[in-house]
Amino acid sequence: MTTRQRQFLKGLAHPLHPLVQIGKEGVSQGIINTINAELLNHELIKVKIGNNSGLEKAGTSEEVAQETGAVLVQLIGKTFVLFKPNPEKPKDKRIILPK
Repeated sequence: MTTRQRQFLKGLAHPLHPLVQIGKEGVSQGIINTINAELLNHELIKVKIGNNSGLEKAGTSEEVAQETGAVLVQLIGKTFVLFKPNPEKPKDKRIILPK
């Protein structure tokens, strides 16, 4: 992913609210399934790591991105942005990345 594409996605993600929160149970299969479902619906989502989770933010964000097959766009505090294109979505609803 190019710097320009990453900047484009950061701009799209700015007004979004976190759709998934990782709590004290950590990164379970249920959380991964929920993130995958949200990525199918939205392509670009924010995930928040709860303060009481005790998880390390950089490692957790990379692990979740790897498990879901998504791209880690950005990590701000305990919130990270994931992007995964969905070719099944109608063309007018898809996020089209700049070249």
